[in-house]
Formats: sequence, C-alpha cells, structure tokens
Amino acid sequence: QVQLVESGGGLVQAGGSLRLSCVASGGTFNRLAMGWFRQPLGKEREYVAGINWSGESTGYADSVKGRFTISRDNAKNTVWLQMNSLKPEDTAVYYCAAKLLRATYVASTYDSWGQGTQVTVSS
Repeated sequence: QVQLVESGGGLVQAGGSLRLSCVASGGTFNRLAMGWFRQPLGKEREYVAGINWSGESTGYADSVKGRFTISRDNAKNTVWLQMNSLKPEDTAVYYCAAKLLRATYVASTYDSWGQGTQVTVSS
C-alpha cells in the first residue's frame, strides 16, 4: 500500500493562495489515480479534485472549479493542489488519496490516504 504525506497547508486571508503537495512512497505512483478531498470541522469528507495516472484527465468539484488546479509529476511521485482565490468556506483539513485505474469523486473507492493538512482561510 502506498504511503502519502501532505504538506503546504496554513492560514491565509480570503483571496489568497496556497499550494498543497502530496508525496507518495512505497508504490508505483505512475499507475495511480490521485484525488484531493477535504473535511470541514464537523462535516463529512468531500471531493475536491482528481487526476488520472498520466495527468491528462482532471476533474473538479463545482465549488472549486476555476479556482483550484490539480497536477502531478510522476518523476517526483508528487501531486499538487494549487488553490487560488481562497474563500472562508474552503477552510478544512485537506487529504490526498490514491487508487488504481481512474480517479473518482467517491472517497470510499480510494485505497490509500494521507494524514491531512489544515487549511484555514480568514475573512
């Protein structure tokens, strides 16, 4: 099972930007689809973005479309989530996740998860 470690979270003002990173180890990264999910305090985990193994196909939740960008570098075993125009409602713990085959928006289909990184957006 692949291990995932997220970083890059923090406190930012509304309108600002953050770039989250997720580094994978212990697996064949270029066979994995990757997803970003988030969980606001007291709420359920929700899909943010996904990317297929090659990086050619991406998907986004409506709430982040046009503001967030997911990308990956298979040579670095890394996937990123660039977050621009952040809003207070983006405040959550952000998790990266991995699965074989295609990325989906369903959290239960992912096999491996990172420990999460906190993103807090102040108004």
